[in-house]
Amino acid sequence: MGYLELLGSVELFEGASEEELKMLASICRELTYPSGEVITAQGETGDELYIVQVGFVEVIRASASPGVAPRTVVNLGEGQIFGEMALVDHGPRSATIKAASDPTNVLVIHREDFERACEQNHRLGYIVMRNIAADLSFKLRHRNLTGR
Repeated sequence: MGYLELLGSVELFEGASEEELKMLASICRELTYPSGEVITAQGETGDELYIVQVGFVEVIRASASPGVAPRTVVNLGEGQIFGEMALVDHGPRSATIKAASDPTNVLVIHREDFERACEQNHRLGYIVMRNIAADLSFKLRHRNLTGR
């Protein structure tokens, strides 16, 4: 799948025009990881958004309770993203992400490159931030309804 088609399938970029997707594609770089390799570690500072291009990644959360083993929260596949909050803040990563297939290819968008793209095209920034807000709203509402 080409960059444009992949980016067009990502919910975070829903509503972006072909021109805006081309702008995003121009700032993507592709990285490949073998199965088991850590892509990002929980607690480290993040400044990149990742899009799974080929393969799968495993999202692992360490417990705040001593003696409790880390657990796999979810597996993500083609077109799914992680690290999106790095586009918004400079906070720590909320989970460890490991490559779960061999190979695992991801597209990476660095925050500074994304910010420059948004300065050139404010509509793109609005679309992405609106989609992040909608996702956050959904997650908070779900958490409040389920108590988790």
